[in-house]
Amino acid sequence: MAKLKVTVWNEYRHEREDAKVAEIYPAGIHQAIGGYLGQDSTLEVRTATLDEPEHGLTDEVLAETDVLIWWGHVAHHEVKDEIVQKVRDRVLDGMGLIVLHSAHASKIFEALLGTHTGQLKWREAGEKERLWVVEPNHPIAAGLGEYIEIAHEEMYGERFEIPAPDELVFISWFEGGEVFRSGCCYRRGKGKLFYFRPGHESFPTYHHPDVIKVISNAVRWAAPVAGSKVTYGRVEPLEALKVTEHV
Repeated sequence: MAKLKVTVWNEYRHEREDAKVAEIYPAGIHQAIGGYLGQDSTLEVRTATLDEPEHGLTDEVLAETDVLIWWGHVAHHEVKDEIVQKVRDRVLDGMGLIVLHSAHASKIFEALLGTHTGQLKWREAGEKERLWVVEPNHPIAAGLGEYIEIAHEEMYGERFEIPAPDELVFISWFEGGEVFRSGCCYRRGKGKLFYFRPGHESFPTYHHPDVIKVISNAVRWAAPVAGSKVTYGRVEPLEALKVTEHV
């Protein structure tokens, strides 16, 4: 069986500019996630970053990517619109997309959801987060218990300005009392999109085994599937038509 081809994209700024973040992710968030996923022999993993030519997302890379994982925070505005359009087109054509944490405000997430997804409550206090599994039979929740507990995380709270998800897999509760829709599934064209909330750069969230399990499960859920042929535009009738002339 052919391996699923995964590209982990990261703006890769905090890790190079903040010593605390560099201590947690010395090679970058993309390398941490990619390293864990790469231990799975059924996946072929590559990484790409913002400052590479074409943000590392050339036509060749995108054509060879089954699922794209996206992490961004402070440099959403630096992502070129033409690259966003190419990624959007690939998702509509069947490539899976997993959007992580602060990439809720990324251009690609907003382009696919059609709204300003950056609006929510937040607080960086290192409080406990408990992600409750609300769809236990969903493939993305495979192998998990009733919840995932993260000792220290940034808080995101409702209202989160997103369209109602096609499927909601996780709801987060935070120590300060807020809740948040943290595992949201969408279908766009032929592609699948999953938003997964946890992952602030100041905390070792992407070293948490259950967080990696969710991302790994999401890769398989979002992978392209062979579907039936779709036709758009003007077509000839399948059956003979009795045409009535208008006088």
